Amino acid sequence: MAIRKKIRILIADRQPIFCSGLRHLLSRKPGISVVGEAENSEQALKMVHERKPAILILDSLLIESNGLNILQELQQEHKKIKVILLTPLEEEEKSRRDLRMKAAGVIPKQASLNVLVQCIRKIGSGEAWEDPGSVVAPGNEASLPSPSGSPAKNQSLISLREKQVVDLVSQGYRNKEIAERMFISEQTVKNHMHNIFDKLGVSDRLELALYAIHKNLQSPE
Repeated sequence: MAIRKKIRILIADRQPIFCSGLRHLLSRKPGISVVGEAENSEQALKMVHERKPAILILDSLLIESNGLNILQELQQEHKKIKVILLTPLEEEEKSRRDLRMKAAGVIPKQASLNVLVQCIRKIGSGEAWEDPGSVVAPGNEASLPSPSGSPAKNQSLISLREKQVVDLVSQGYRNKEIAERMFISEQTVKNHMHNIFDKLGVSDRLELALYAIHKNLQSPE
């Protein structure tokens, strides 16, 4: 039986904590290998040349930096590499449409990890990614944790049950799936999430997952 190759991923984002956290989360997914992290477009292009990823996950705010348009460079020099752009939710719809013309996929940073993984696997297998359009509910703008930790409230206030919820969120499970695994109602999960967000000072699921990694709140595998 033939062994399927892992999809090689390179992450480029201005925030080291985001790169590190996303690398950790994606590395736990079968069939995905993260080959590097870059903090700017110059590093990203250098790593693309050296490590030859199949997919570049790119912060949309890095598209043009220091006069360098990384998408144009990739189209000229590395046409086989697919790009998944991560965009702020508040980015104008017209801008997102324009980006879709140049990238294989466009994902809001507030989307769930599962959506990003689905996008990676679709594009990695040569299929087209169709933006589901409702991958994220309207809400707060992402505010990723800083390397020193966000101005979070006391994490010692998190109960054991809430830590179990945090662990499942960091693995990419949605509320309904968490409820099924913990044998509680979906509304109870939502109540836990509200309390967790309030106690830790985070504003969305991805920020919570990254915070959990940074503060080692998730259970070891």
